[in-house]
Amino acid sequence: MEQPRIRLGSDDVWLEMARTGADSWQITADWCSWLTADFTAQLSAAEVVDFAARILSRLRAPSGVRFSAAATPGRNNPLTLTAEPVEDGFAFFVRLTPNGDDDVCHVQMEIDPIATVELRETFGALHAALTV
Repeated sequence: MEQPRIRLGSDDVWLEMARTGADSWQITADWCSWLTADFTAQLSAAEVVDFAARILSRLRAPSGVRFSAAATPGRNNPLTLTAEPVEDGFAFFVRLTPNGDDDVCHVQMEIDPIATVELRETFGALHAALTV
């Protein structure tokens, strides 16, 4: 059975989060093959379900305002997505911190706008895969 995963972006700029074990997720990002990040993060299924649910709640009734969601609020956080409304979708600013809340070691990148409908499907599939 395939593990739950999510991929945002295009062929040039993308972010992927894929479960590799019960509480283990591989987070990979690539910006035009010039800037890459690839690391393992310890996230429980409940944390990822909550992360996806928080994003979905903002995508189901888009208010046209910027929002942000962290994979693990309140503790070492490997991933934060900030969504900026653009026409019928959202552009994402991604902050990756492989060593948790370490301000010295982080990667920031931008993902071009993705249609809200596509984002709802993507995050909905991740949420559903983890709540079965």
